[in-house]
Amino acid sequence: MHSFTPKDFLITTPDEMRRRGIDRLDMILVSGDAYIDSPFIGVAVVGRMLESWGYTVGIIGQPSIDDSSDIARLGEPRLFWGVSGGSIDSMVANYTATKKFRNSDDYTPGGKNTRRPDRAVLVYTNLIRRTFKATAPIVLGGIEASLRRVTHYDYWTNKLRKPILFDSKADYLLYGMAEHALKALAQALSRGESVTAIRGLCYIAKEPVTEYIVLPSHAECLANKERYIDLFDSFYDHNDPISARGLCQEVDGRYAIQNPPAPYLTSEEMDAMARLPYTRELHPYHVPQGKVRALETIKFSIMTHHGCWGECNFCAIGVHQGRTIRARSIDNIVEEAEAFTAYKDYKGIISDLGGPTANMYDYECDKKLAHGTCDHQRCVDSRHLCKSMRPNHAKAIEMLRRVRAAKGVRKAFVASGIRYDLIASDTQHGYSYLKELVRHHISGQMKVAPEHTQQHVLDLMGKPGKQTLIDFKKMYDQLNREEGKAQFLTYYLIAAHPGCTEGDMHELKRFTHDELHMNPEQAQVFTPTPGTYSSVMYYTEMDPVTRQKIFVEKDTARKERQKAIVVAKEEPTRSDFNS
Repeated sequence: MHSFTPKDFLITTPDEMRRRGIDRLDMILVSGDAYIDSPFIGVAVVGRMLESWGYTVGIIGQPSIDDSSDIARLGEPRLFWGVSGGSIDSMVANYTATKKFRNSDDYTPGGKNTRRPDRAVLVYTNLIRRTFKATAPIVLGGIEASLRRVTHYDYWTNKLRKPILFDSKADYLLYGMAEHALKALAQALSRGESVTAIRGLCYIAKEPVTEYIVLPSHAECLANKERYIDLFDSFYDHNDPISARGLCQEVDGRYAIQNPPAPYLTSEEMDAMARLPYTRELHPYHVPQGKVRALETIKFSIMTHHGCWGECNFCAIGVHQGRTIRARSIDNIVEEAEAFTAYKDYKGIISDLGGPTANMYDYECDKKLAHGTCDHQRCVDSRHLCKSMRPNHAKAIEMLRRVRAAKGVRKAFVASGIRYDLIASDTQHGYSYLKELVRHHISGQMKVAPEHTQQHVLDLMGKPGKQTLIDFKKMYDQLNREEGKAQFLTYYLIAAHPGCTEGDMHELKRFTHDELHMNPEQAQVFTPTPGTYSSVMYYTEMDPVTRQKIFVEKDTARKERQKAIVVAKEEPTRSDFNS
């Protein structure tokens, strides 16, 4: 008998409170998403964890901001409000890279983007303060808040903004995955104890913490772009629970205090978290408004691990989830796969079996595990893999085979991203791993993310060189021929990344035609988001390592032109765009 047993949803209506005999909830969580009770939805995970520790929890998904009826429907919590912008940063969810409003939202019932406000974290916090004057502490969490905990570049206003605690009316911020920080906070507030020493927590203080690293002030960052790079370097280097120190930053005479990160979950703790009784459904409260598209993908997917040490400069996963892999046990993953048979709509298909990078499952650098991430060297960059990092796909192969053999599983797809350079680096098991994918785990196409092919752009992106892609494609094509399959590769490509010119996009177009023998049908224009080195480059127009000036395309029409070059049916010339 498996232990992944669904039960009731967390509370989202007054009627549910009455039925369960609850007069006042301990915590109320507010989210920019509709309430989907899934292990892939951060606010649902937080709610289920709090519930497992004995607290009563309510969730308000996508409250109306026009009046207080939604935000007040569950009353006031006893311990704290938890506020999240949702699974996706609200500004990224609401706007394209060229700042056009998005009409659809995969986390909103009915799919129309009408329920998530811009800067949702700020809006919801202000809504709570307007409705309840002297209320329980408000705690920010989730990716939108986590990546804005120090001075950050805001693409949508084209300026540096203060740490989000200063722009909001919240009391505290929990950053990163925050599982241990959440438990410590709930316990401290329940006992009436101080919370300011909790690891993984940020707050505002009148004085700096003497043993913490002092970051450049907000005013210094505004006055000098190199000081902003200095700030981001320290911020980036102090995210590891083993090696990081606390940070403090002066903002208008007060200080943003960031305590050192909370410890990561162990494998056993991850297994326990996966067993929490998620219903994997949209709460009935939202059902009349329509289906939520995201549920189609995540309902029967399995997250195998957290973290990514790929360190692509345009990606914030390393800052938010961390650069150390934490993996669930294979037994636990198989247990979850077999539990899907309890659902009437389960057809034996697992949509995705992976993590931020699917083939980083359950191997790590011994030095990192003992001493934390290095502040002088990356695990992998555009030119080499650190000698201390030895990719090993043996556990991933075992996991795939056991999931395939699990009760009720007809097919388990690996739809998460794959680092093809790591497959080549694993001379012992890499080929066998790719063979497993080709034979059993690809739905007609495999997604890889070279992003570009020009070396100077790849250097700024932190992506591997193009020869690695060429070698991987040969291996992939050969395996497909051996297996008698007609599966192809799809490529994620980025236009207008810092350092990239129209000439570079013409070279990328020629490479896709001559070497990959395909015409890209889509590419994305680079979006500067908080928490990434690429955004620092975009704002400062400097290489953050050398501090030398780099080209940055900031004109919207020319950004679109870069994209058009690579997706054109025929190789366009510069004169095509000038006519």
